[in-house]
Amino acid sequence: MKQRTRKAIGTLATVLFMIVYSLAAMAVGGHFAVGNGMAVELVYFIIAGLLWIPVVMAIIRWMVRPDEA
Repeated sequence: MKQRTRKAIGTLATVLFMIVYSLAAMAVGGHFAVGNGMAVELVYFIIAGLLWIPVVMAIIRWMVRPDEA
């Protein structure tokens, strides 16, 4: 697969992942964190705000691989 194709697929995958992840994080946070005190909410949303990074980094790493010879 050429890098151009991987970038198109990776961009679409990143956008779709971020939409699904943000909705899921809000739903989980609304169910478990909200209403349990400000400290619990703060910790939850800090963790939820950082958990998407490894997934997107893996997608980006896959996207920028050089083409096979």
